Amino acid sequence: KKKTVSFSTMPNDRKINSTAACISFMLEGCELKKVRSNSRMYSRFFVLDADMRSVRWEPSKKDSEKAKIEIKSVKEVRVGKKTPVLRSNGLSDQFPDECAFSIIYGDNYESLDLVASSADVVSAWVMGLRYLVSYGKHTPEAPGTGHPSLRTSWISSVFDLADLEKSGRIPVSRAVQLIKALNPGMKTSTIELKFKELQKASERPGAEVACDLFVEVYCELCTRPEIFFLLVQFSSNKEYLGLKDLLMFLEVEQGMEGVTEEKCLEIVGKYEPSKEGREKGYLAIDGFTRYLLSADCSIFDPQHRKVCQDMAQPLSHYYISSAHSACLLEDNFWGRSDISGYISALGLGCRSIELVLWDGPEGEPVVYTSPSAASCVPFRAVVGLIDQHAFTASAYPLILCLVVRCSAPQQRLAAQCLRKTLGEKLYLEPPNPTASYLPSPEQLKGRILIKGKKLPPGCEDSEGEVSDEEEGWELARRLGQEDQEAPEGGGPRRVRLSRELSELVSLCQAVPFQDFESSRRGQRYWEMCSFSEVEAGRFANECPAELVSYNKRFLSRVYPSPMRIDASNMNPQDFWKCGCQMVAMNYQTPGLMMDLNAGWFRQNGACGYVLRPAIMREEVSYFSANAKDSLPGVPAQLLHLKVISGQNLPKPKGSGAKGEVVEPYVCAEIHGIPADCAEHRTKTALQSGDNPVFDESLEFQINLPELAVLRFVVLDDDYIGDEFIAQYTIPFECLQPGYRHVPLQSLAGEPLPHATLFVHVAITDRRGGGKGHRRGLAGRRGRRVREYTSTKTTGIKAIDEVFRTATQPLREATDLRENVQNALVSFKELCGLTPAANMKQCILTVATWLLHSDSTPSVTLNLAEQYPPMEAQGPIPDLLRKVLTAYETMIQTSRTLIESADAVYGKLIQAQQAGMDFHKELHRIETKEGLRGRKLQKALESFAWNITVLKGQADLLKHAKAEALDNLWQIHNAGQSCGIGRNGSASPEPSRLRAPLEPIPE
Repeated sequence: KKKTVSFSTMPNDRKINSTAACISFMLEGCELKKVRSNSRMYSRFFVLDADMRSVRWEPSKKDSEKAKIEIKSVKEVRVGKKTPVLRSNGLSDQFPDECAFSIIYGDNYESLDLVASSADVVSAWVMGLRYLVSYGKHTPEAPGTGHPSLRTSWISSVFDLADLEKSGRIPVSRAVQLIKALNPGMKTSTIELKFKELQKASERPGAEVACDLFVEVYCELCTRPEIFFLLVQFSSNKEYLGLKDLLMFLEVEQGMEGVTEEKCLEIVGKYEPSKEGREKGYLAIDGFTRYLLSADCSIFDPQHRKVCQDMAQPLSHYYISSAHSACLLEDNFWGRSDISGYISALGLGCRSIELVLWDGPEGEPVVYTSPSAASCVPFRAVVGLIDQHAFTASAYPLILCLVVRCSAPQQRLAAQCLRKTLGEKLYLEPPNPTASYLPSPEQLKGRILIKGKKLPPGCEDSEGEVSDEEEGWELARRLGQEDQEAPEGGGPRRVRLSRELSELVSLCQAVPFQDFESSRRGQRYWEMCSFSEVEAGRFANECPAELVSYNKRFLSRVYPSPMRIDASNMNPQDFWKCGCQMVAMNYQTPGLMMDLNAGWFRQNGACGYVLRPAIMREEVSYFSANAKDSLPGVPAQLLHLKVISGQNLPKPKGSGAKGEVVEPYVCAEIHGIPADCAEHRTKTALQSGDNPVFDESLEFQINLPELAVLRFVVLDDDYIGDEFIAQYTIPFECLQPGYRHVPLQSLAGEPLPHATLFVHVAITDRRGGGKGHRRGLAGRRGRRVREYTSTKTTGIKAIDEVFRTATQPLREATDLRENVQNALVSFKELCGLTPAANMKQCILTVATWLLHSDSTPSVTLNLAEQYPPMEAQGPIPDLLRKVLTAYETMIQTSRTLIESADAVYGKLIQAQQAGMDFHKELHRIETKEGLRGRKLQKALESFAWNITVLKGQADLLKHAKAEALDNLWQIHNAGQSCGIGRNGSASPEPSRLRAPLEPIPE
């Protein structure tokens, strides 16, 4: 029976927050599990020698001089399961990744594989060993002696400023306020307690504290071990980052491009608190922590803080932020109509507002949606407010959805009010009959569109009858007005509509929906339908492809079921996945659904318009909203999410009975198409105070990244019922890779001051090797049986022959991509890196091994060649030989891809264009072939599938070539910077290798 590990965390009073603390911990020693190559684990006591030159373990059958590793022989220290022994199947489930580490040592690159009781113990050993490997030869004396550190000097200078009397002591109350000012999220009670604790320990009670005690309290309270560990990992200069270290961290870990030392100096100048650090270009732990918490290091991609999508597409190609009963602050039937609801919705970037017009008591129309409302709002006041606030948050068009429940005379007053108040903003130009699609948001900037009914073309009178929409009749029934409008013998209700109001409707004419076939044949692009939540849900389940196809040309609006009398919200993702542009939400009701809506429209500059995925816009494309796996031509992604820690988490509301104790856990949820919806949670952090450590890795597969949303929820684990603490929702496309802080929000979406989650984000391709879409990160090993995407037969001979010519190029494209991906993953694994590592990290890792050996570099990169070979200088150890072989395979597969991609790409595009030539003739060919019913539908689906596959695979191949070129650039760049490159003058131009790709036309 194999031995397993029991897990416990490091004692609470033992906080590892400096390299000195790590080495002190190692000098005392602790029990670790030693893993043998046969996967068996043995408990051994590991300790650092007093002279800090060796690590020993006991008991051991070996001679005591052999049961040790000399620090100078250590090549590398790896965290996680990064060696063949730790990756073996026999061990994979016995302990978490964060509890394992390996020491690579000796000329033969042997590995000592170890498992600790907790991630804290791993951090202490890894941090201490890395420090000794870097500085052991130069600093045999214990760290912390000699000159005071940058940090200590700075904290002492802060103390001196506060020491107004220059007595060398300051009142405890002032010291507490000082630390709170430097760390605003920290509780006063926590700081006071720490002062009492250390005063007692040093036997110096009293109302005043000296400088050394102040420094000690500050360092204990304000050092986050997880950030300190990260700093030491990248630091080449003891306890701070130099400019080169910071540049390396930003490029390699944070995925930033084009970083210069000048940019790093700017960051140091902005965030480093010590004057000496700013002058010398050093970023110590406090500055590094401030930087990681800042907006400059946000998890939300800053590109999406401004409008960054193509705004020149037809209006029907966007999701539009839409409100249902915006004027209500509470629920539908006990709420109070309040004008501030409109200001709030417009301020959040809402671009579609519903106005239900009723006859007012003063002869003027009013707006309200509640029969028991204490007061109604005059229509004139609402329009004035809209005129004032329509374009404060977004310059793009606002759509007013008018639901008319008032008499014709009051409709005329409403029309006059709209014309007079909104003036030039009102869009009144008639639709262009020769166009096929609606104008774009760019063309309609600053304009207000009226969505409503229109009198039939033949009607010459000042008013006429039109069919009414169902929306709003639940309210009419409660007002007791339904009978006066009900038609005889059933059928659609009819209402009177004035010409003045009818003439205000141009591009958003409301028409009743009959069926998809009728719409395909007879609906005009400026006509739009509204669907109840129930009706739209039925279409989404029964005929999703037809609903997606319908929404390519026409706007559709989905409104909540009248049964939602509590103003609860439907899930907008249920309708977005089918392309419905306007999903009307009750903005006044917080919760999961509103989080999804608010988070989704935060992208694209929060302008209220989000471009739909290309696969849902293209005239000929195959997309099934209910797909259970990856989509043709859309690269599936893996999201690797590590939830590290939480900061300043508030107590759940109304949890006073529990006292100060919060025992939180984090739930990460993906919302998107059904194939992507998933949820993972971390373990509960017990007795953790306000700053829990989770240190847990989660993984999600994302098949349609453009429609996926990630939601973090922090909950308090309670046996009565888990209570909500905080949340944050972000579109997948807005995630930035690397170490990031998540700014937590309350249930109502308000920011929670200083409350954050610290996470690491990496995005990779599903089958390994290539970049994650837009991000340059690589994935995991492919499956043994390679899957090839193929075309489908349509049943029309001439068309099938054209698509058959693409069979071989499709196989070639897949082989070219996946050969490179598999070679990349093998190379990364041998370098001891994760699938998310980039090429620069791989080369730097190999260089680190070589530079830690006593001899001159035994391997060099010949940078004179475009595909740089890695050459051995004399005999080399077995592990390095394997690394060289894997590197050679990767270079050769990359070369084949780069040199063959254009020809294969050309064949795929040729087949796609030949297929598209049949598209215009499709209707005639269908008739000629006698295709009807199910056969016709299957032929059309197969045709769309084939076009989508060819375009998608061509796109993927083009991306793969660009990434292979990018990898070559990274190899040249890293080879020059780390000293193993030679003949480096021929380094390829980054601008040439990283040229932007021409998009394939839709």
